[in-house]
Amino acid sequence: MKNNNNINILSPGRTCLFGDHQDYLGLPVIACAINKYISLNASENQTFFFKIQLPDINEERIIDIRDPFIILHKRDYFASSLRVLRRYGCIPNRGFDVTIKGDLPINAGVSSSSALIVAWIRFLLEAFDSTNIVTPELVARLAFEAEVLEHNEPGGIMDQYSISIGSVLFIDTSKKASHHIIKNNFDGLIVGESGIKKETIGTLGDRKENALKAIEYVKLNNPDFDIQSALLEEYTYYEKCIPQQLRSYFFAALKNHSITLKALKEFKKENLDLKYLGELMNEHHLVLKDILKITVPLIDNMVLKAIEAGAYGVKIVGSGGGGSIVALSPLERRQNVIDALYDAGAKAAYSVNVDRGARIIY
Repeated sequence: MKNNNNINILSPGRTCLFGDHQDYLGLPVIACAINKYISLNASENQTFFFKIQLPDINEERIIDIRDPFIILHKRDYFASSLRVLRRYGCIPNRGFDVTIKGDLPINAGVSSSSALIVAWIRFLLEAFDSTNIVTPELVARLAFEAEVLEHNEPGGIMDQYSISIGSVLFIDTSKKASHHIIKNNFDGLIVGESGIKKETIGTLGDRKENALKAIEYVKLNNPDFDIQSALLEEYTYYEKCIPQQLRSYFFAALKNHSITLKALKEFKKENLDLKYLGELMNEHHLVLKDILKITVPLIDNMVLKAIEAGAYGVKIVGSGGGGSIVALSPLERRQNVIDALYDAGAKAAYSVNVDRGARIIY
C-alpha cells in the first residue's frame, strides 16, 4: 500500500477530430487531448473521509472511505469510481482533503466529466495502489467502467482513452478496444464554445438506439454482416433491409466511418495536407448536422463564420445539442477565425495544443 501524503494530478480535456457518434457502434474515432485541464490536489487529513472541494461550481462533497456504495446515485462518478476500483484491489485506508478545479469548461463538449473521473481515478491509484499494474490504458478502462458501465450510460471509450493516454489517437472502439498514437502534435486547432449546455444523455441515447436498430435489421437479413468492415458504397444494397425512418442513421454510420478511415490514411503521412483534413472535417460535420441533426442554430452560425474567416475545416464536437466546435486553421488565419467565432456569438474561442495526457505533477 502506497503512502503518498500529497498528490497532484493534471487531467486534460479532449476534442474529437473524426468519428463523433461512432464509438458506441464499435467504430473507430480519431481524437486528441487538449491543453485545458482539471487539476486535482490532495493531502492526507488523518481521518476516514475524502473531503472534496469543487470551487469552480461552489460545491463540496464528503465521502466515508468505508462506504461500499451499494446504492449508486445517478451520475455520482466519485462513488462509481470507488466501487470500480475496489474490484481492482484499490481500497482506500485513509482520508484526504481534495481540491478539484481547472480551466476546462463544463458542459462544453470537451469532456470535463471524463477529465474529472480520470483525475480522481489516477489519484486513487497513486494513493492506494492496485492489484494491477497502473498504466494510462488501465486508468482509461477504469474511467470508462466508472462513467459509462456503472451508470448504464450510452457513451463509448473515446473520452477516457483520449484524456488518459494523450496525443492524437486512433481508437478502435470495438470489443478489442485497441489504440495507437498517430501524432504527438497537431497544429492549428481552435475550440469555440457555444455557451449552450450540451444535451449528452438524450441526444446520444436516441442516435445510438436508432443506429443499433438499423444495424440489427441488416443482420436479420445478412447474418454475417459486420459494421466494421462495411463499405459506404454497399449502402444501397443494405438499405432495403432497413425501415425508412432508420435508414439515415445507418447511412451516417457508414459515411462517418469512411471519412474517419480517409483521415487516418492522411495522418499516417509525414507531411499532412491540412487543407484536405479540413475538407474531411467539413464533410463529417455535414453528416452530424444534416443527417444526425445534432447541431443548433448558434453552432451552425459559428461553423459558417469560421469557414468564411479562412478555417480549413470546422465541425461540432461530441454528443450535440450545444457544446463546442473544433476548427482547423492555417496559422496566418487563426486570429481571424477566433474573431469570427466571437462575432458569431461564441461564448469563448481559443487556440489549443495537443496534450500528452493525464499525469502526476511532482
